Amino acid sequence: MSRFLGRLGGAAAAHPWRTIGAWLIALVAFTALSVGFGGTPHDDYNVPGTQSQAGTEFLRTHFPQMSGADARVVVHDGKPLDPAVLESLRGRLEKMPSAGIVQPARMSADGDTALIGVQYDIPVTDFEGTTAMDALRAAAEPLKREGLQVEFGGQVAENISAPSGTAEAVGIVAALLILVLALSSVVAAGLPLVVAIAGLGIATAVIALLEKVTDISNTAPTVATMVGLGVGIDYALLLVARHIEGLRRGLAPREAAAEANATAGASVVVAGLTVLVSLFGLKLATLPVYSSFGYATFAAVVAVMAAALTLVPALCGLAGHRVLPRKVRRSAAVVEKPSLTGRWAASVGRRPVPAALAALVVLAALAAPMLGMRTWPQDAGSQPASNTTRQAYDLVSAEFGPGANGPLLLAVDTTKVSDVDGLVARLRTEPGIASVAPPAVNGTAAVIAIEPTTGPQDKATTRLLDHLRADVLPAGVQVTGLVAVFADISERLADRLWIVVAFVVALSLILLTVLFRAPVVAVKAAIMNLLSVAAAYGVMTAVFQTDFGAHLVGLPHAVPVSSWVPILLFTVLFGLSMDYEVFLLGRVREDWLATGDARGSVIRGLAATGRVISSAAAIMVAVFIGFALDPDVTVKMIGVGMAVAVFIDATLVRLVLVPATMALLGRANWWLPRWLDRLLPHVEVEKPAPAAAPAPASV
Repeated sequence: MSRFLGRLGGAAAAHPWRTIGAWLIALVAFTALSVGFGGTPHDDYNVPGTQSQAGTEFLRTHFPQMSGADARVVVHDGKPLDPAVLESLRGRLEKMPSAGIVQPARMSADGDTALIGVQYDIPVTDFEGTTAMDALRAAAEPLKREGLQVEFGGQVAENISAPSGTAEAVGIVAALLILVLALSSVVAAGLPLVVAIAGLGIATAVIALLEKVTDISNTAPTVATMVGLGVGIDYALLLVARHIEGLRRGLAPREAAAEANATAGASVVVAGLTVLVSLFGLKLATLPVYSSFGYATFAAVVAVMAAALTLVPALCGLAGHRVLPRKVRRSAAVVEKPSLTGRWAASVGRRPVPAALAALVVLAALAAPMLGMRTWPQDAGSQPASNTTRQAYDLVSAEFGPGANGPLLLAVDTTKVSDVDGLVARLRTEPGIASVAPPAVNGTAAVIAIEPTTGPQDKATTRLLDHLRADVLPAGVQVTGLVAVFADISERLADRLWIVVAFVVALSLILLTVLFRAPVVAVKAAIMNLLSVAAAYGVMTAVFQTDFGAHLVGLPHAVPVSSWVPILLFTVLFGLSMDYEVFLLGRVREDWLATGDARGSVIRGLAATGRVISSAAAIMVAVFIGFALDPDVTVKMIGVGMAVAVFIDATLVRLVLVPATMALLGRANWWLPRWLDRLLPHVEVEKPAPAAAPAPASV
């Protein structure tokens, strides 16, 4: 692999304009294809094998007019509303495309708020772009012109994704500043950004094409951009830094590019493959929406990895020695300062036990809030107060009761339940139920709408759902509706989390053992990555499940952790943490094989990679903090969790636990049983750089 990557890098550096031209052609072609044939993102909340899904399928069969998407129009004024105005609005809503049932306006007790439900005859995934939302806004426009407040809720409003671009801009600006400080050259600093943006351009087009053939979640492209931007800059930075090393040793730009690709490029491939392998764990969640996250992020990582391995050597070859700092170009010899990271690793290695214990105590304290984590899928009640879906949610809760935001639907098979009226009467006596609507009957099927006394995110609502299923409802009745679907999603994801964790950890252990031929190092790396993820879970719980923390990230009050986040965060973070492990251990093992000095190899390996890894981690943190500013709560949580995990990984883990544990274990780090040695293939992560170098080239 190293030989092929070296030839690839050398060819790209020798013919930079051909390489750049090929990327431009590919970018234009994919963009044109996505514009002409691309689709739009949609959330698929089907949960195969659950009671709520069974109830949904039953309603789709017997009540097709209720099988599509839904929307809510909430009208509010400071005085009682005019019924004629509401009836006119209802008439316009009935004329919208695919509007199956438009319910009569439901009035609040004081008459100043009306709720009109719209039931479509097609699922939300069948709407093109924002057509459904545009039709709702057009129907409500006359009321807004009269000064009435009109807000929108339901699936149609909540299924619209409109990224502002602020997160990407913040991340890119912060990354540029860090790159300039790390590389001391504006030219060198700009290369990783150009490469990452080029790769993301291709990835964005590919994701749009995927949206045409499969459901891609509204949040998936944003998460893919977040991960792609971070790893793209990191991979390019690693290659640029290694290229600069070659130039400092006197290599010509073409030779330096070839060597960087053969050495650091191999680490990029392994690191990228580790992220991709981790993403496979998302399939084990058995939810279509998770598969869509995997598809989108997979496309982003592959695109930026390909860009790094081809565009970096091309741009470095084109830039020549201008990637070096000006003072280096003007000086015949450069005196390297002792590495701060190396001195730190040596000091930790002299007292490994206190250092390791202190780091573990801090990690345990950060992870402790995780024990109180409560999960619930993102809904309108978790959104910022400025969102129309959140304003509709709050109006409904205040005027009609919190349970009106999450009614339960009972799908009743009347061939098995003969006394439907008796069931309704019993339900009206159950504590926790605010109201029970008269049953709608269609042949051998009936549907009953129940409004709890508590809101969708309230624990009491989930307890009511469990009580109804276990103790009240007879056979032949299935509970569905948004709350039931979300409760089943939370339960499914909680059950599957440990399967995903076991799968990803096992694959990573196998990969690291094959690469480094050191099972002890592999196990230690997996444990440290788990500690980083646990600390990220704890911090995320403390931030979002407390009012103080929620205010810090722009939310009006505490919210549960989104059910989508723990598994998604784990799979992505485990892969990203292994990136740094591969970068570091590749150098440590190279030194260990050359010297046999277990402690010294750790110090020298950290000294060689510490600046690059710290800079890469700082860029990742900056990018993820930028995404923590996103208005979408799920994206915000992922941004906070990833930023915390990468920061912890680059500080407590890489600068304390790694040198401390490797100093304690000594030569045992590289222990390998003979039987395993015979089974494992020989794979070099990085081809060692040549010890001798030609005389410095003229600048």
